[in-house]
Amino acid sequence: MRKTIKVGCKDFELGKRTYIMGILNVTPDSFSDGGEYDNTMLAVKHAKEMVEQGADIIDIGGESTRPNHIPVDEKEEISRVIPVIRALVKEIDVPISIDTYKANVAEAAILEGASLINDVWGFKKDPRMAEVAAKYGTACCLMHNRENNVYNDLMEDILIDLKESIEIALKAGVGPEKIIVDPGIGFAKDYNQNLVVMNKLEELSTLGYPVLLATSKKSMIGNTLNLPPKDRVEGTIATTVIGIMKNCDFVRVHDVVENKRACMMTDAIVRK
Repeated sequence: MRKTIKVGCKDFELGKRTYIMGILNVTPDSFSDGGEYDNTMLAVKHAKEMVEQGADIIDIGGESTRPNHIPVDEKEEISRVIPVIRALVKEIDVPISIDTYKANVAEAAILEGASLINDVWGFKKDPRMAEVAAKYGTACCLMHNRENNVYNDLMEDILIDLKESIEIALKAGVGPEKIIVDPGIGFAKDYNQNLVVMNKLEELSTLGYPVLLATSKKSMIGNTLNLPPKDRVEGTIATTVIGIMKNCDFVRVHDVVENKRACMMTDAIVRK
């Protein structure tokens, strides 16, 4: 495992503490906060609040990836995220991540100041994505995803799929020190499969890359607790704590304050 990963101008020392990626959805239809921040002024205000609360990275998404979401074309996605990124780079001093699987959206975001590509298809959806990351030397988070949830061996297949994403990135010229992996909780996995992945998260460490865990308010938590998204904070915190205990380096969350406190307490116990 590498000791640090550089995102933009920030060095993240791995193992020192858990880092928080704050979610900023500038969409009308995201499952948890759709429509709340699809105005540039409101989005910037919320991002600044998350930074003040302890977010280490702000992840901006212009297209919902919830189940049965309505896809948007890249022109619309760019029109949603670029004004926010353009405003935010002047207001915050933490790296900005662009949550997209489209190369043209990623490139437009990078040119405006984004320094991490968070791709829910692990560079497999758009063949130009790895090329864009390599061209600009941009850090990237490669999430596990596939077209179905049929596995021979769940964890082994996830590792194989992630190795394919990593190989795509490396072959394009992305430096290994720029790669983060994400097990893809809620993507191409049913309820029980998500629970198994959570229980075996430490197996991702065998890949040799930092791990990001993104469980915030997802259906796995809702189905367990029988609660709507707004009431899934405690369930999310439980997954955050488990993630830290199983070697995750980053957590992607909606509720920064609550998860930050959970991270600090867990880090005090778990981190050397």
